[in-house]
Amino acid sequence: MTKEENVKKPKAQRGPIDLTFLILVLLLLTIGLVMLFSASYANAYYIMGDSFHYISRQLVFAVVGVAAMIAVSYFDYHILHHFAYLLMGVSIVLLIVVFAMPTINDAHRWIFIGPINFQPSEIAKFAVVVLFSHWISIHYKKMDTFQYGVLPFCIVLGILAVLLILEPHLSGTILIVGLGAVMMVVGGTKLTWLVGGGLAGVIGGPLLVLALGKWDRAMGRIEHWLNPFLDPRGDGFQTLQSLYAIGSGGLMGAGIGNSRQKYLFLPEPQNDFIFAIVCEELGFIGAALIIILFALLIWRGYVIALRAKDRFGTLIAVGLTTQIGLQTILNIAVVTNTIPNTGIGLPFFSYGGTSLLMLLGQMGVILAISRQSNLEKE
Repeated sequence: MTKEENVKKPKAQRGPIDLTFLILVLLLLTIGLVMLFSASYANAYYIMGDSFHYISRQLVFAVVGVAAMIAVSYFDYHILHHFAYLLMGVSIVLLIVVFAMPTINDAHRWIFIGPINFQPSEIAKFAVVVLFSHWISIHYKKMDTFQYGVLPFCIVLGILAVLLILEPHLSGTILIVGLGAVMMVVGGTKLTWLVGGGLAGVIGGPLLVLALGKWDRAMGRIEHWLNPFLDPRGDGFQTLQSLYAIGSGGLMGAGIGNSRQKYLFLPEPQNDFIFAIVCEELGFIGAALIIILFALLIWRGYVIALRAKDRFGTLIAVGLTTQIGLQTILNIAVVTNTIPNTGIGLPFFSYGGTSLLMLLGQMGVILAISRQSNLEKE
């Protein structure tokens, strides 16, 4: 049976779970929860009057998320073929609805439903992976043509990019476009098309930002990235406090719970800049070990992708693993001021219950792929 026949007629049997991948996920999640509590309790007490405000909610979502991850690992991932267009349609609708919601820090990124809030961009990432995997697995023999290997993917990425820039959500735009490009490469799109698309993006990207009225905001971010001391009490404040935290950590760190920057110096230490607190409390060695754990998780995700029994499974695993990798790289790059400051969380560490729940659910999809690829090992 060929790989494509296996996509159309999936086996019902399931093999053992990939234990290495599961352990790495649980290890990162555990360390993330410990660091979240350490980074957040001062802010939680000052703002909410309860030191356990953030960690108690994150723990609930973590427990539910782990249960969902295990449950999803028993599902046949081929069912995602039937939801590819629906997921993308819902994502686009939600990215439009977000403009009717209140702003936070002058950005329309969140949808509020009672006490729950979430970013539609989280759903859009998953939708891109599923839809692109669906298209590529069906048209893989035609992926070297413009009609099948370039045009539909660029249309989807273009729509998402416009909506995300309007929010504005630069890091989300970079992540989704980068994720789509990686999947196109893996799917068989000609490199000449991708190089041409990259050059068009370099030229057209700034023009699109200008046309959408976000030029001044983007240039302001770049100016304060190049020199945070231009406005040390304003736009450069968070970056400077992050660098102070990283620098004060030294080689061994101050120890868990002993950060000084989290005491109302570094804004929102439980969210996008939690890695700065990790560096301050665990030092260079601790931060390096966490980066190694992320690298091992990404490596294992690609191993599962290579062992998948069909093209759809390979593409899904590559996409979801690449998402983790790109998001981790972008977050650490922002925290260390390697790239301009944009809002993007560190997987398994940053506060956000719904995003954590979705992330763990996606890890369950990778585990589901590993179950079918491990059938012959039973």
